[in-house]
Amino acid sequence: CETCSKEEAKYRCPRCMKYSCSLLCVKKHKLALSCNGVRDKTAFVSVNEFTDLNLLSDYRFLEDIGRTADAAARNPIVHSPAARKHLFFLRNKARKCGIDLRTLPVVFTKRKENSTTFSGTEKRFYWHLKLVFPHSHAEYTLKGVPDNKTLADILKPYVDPVESDPVVCQRLKIYTTSPRSDIQILMKIENRRQNPVRYNELDASRSLLDNLKGKVIIEYPTLFVVLRTLKSDMVVLGQGKDE
Repeated sequence: CETCSKEEAKYRCPRCMKYSCSLLCVKKHKLALSCNGVRDKTAFVSVNEFTDLNLLSDYRFLEDIGRTADAAARNPIVHSPAARKHLFFLRNKARKCGIDLRTLPVVFTKRKENSTTFSGTEKRFYWHLKLVFPHSHAEYTLKGVPDNKTLADILKPYVDPVESDPVVCQRLKIYTTSPRSDIQILMKIENRRQNPVRYNELDASRSLLDNLKGKVIIEYPTLFVVLRTLKSDMVVLGQGKDE
């Protein structure tokens, strides 16, 4: 058992592949790793490990996608002029701000959950924003974040040991106890032709709008908050050996 290291393991988590010996250890590992226990249907499986079970799973996954797409195609809301007009309005305003905003079909989760709006009176975006803290296996979703707010102010309720919520502070302890200079904010580079995933490093002292200018955004920004001193497989553009 990878939780208590005492008993013989009986179960294996479909999500993170951790071994557990009992229901209690299963619950503990889910809480510690923020794991939902649901198998990731899109997780990479090497050819050497690919089995008939994986093939069947992929087949059923594609069937689910087909049914979902067919249902969406029959949904009149998807094709309503108002919905198309709203998306065109957001993309047009983003383009004027120097942002390449791209939207997905309504069947995608990011399209459904996106709450980004543009205030015509204030001439400002209010972004739907996701913060990912890989070293703590934590994610937080923010709504209505004004584009003139600096990244430092956005992160303050999460990484500041004084201003952050006690529960959040405890969960992100590795961040709140680290020097502010050690915190690095990254954003995945979208629409990249090469296979390797690369990230842009953002400037915490600048506004969200300034950091998004000149970048491709699919639905809404997702920011990865990492620590420079800890090993990470996230390669920043210009720092990889293959660049």
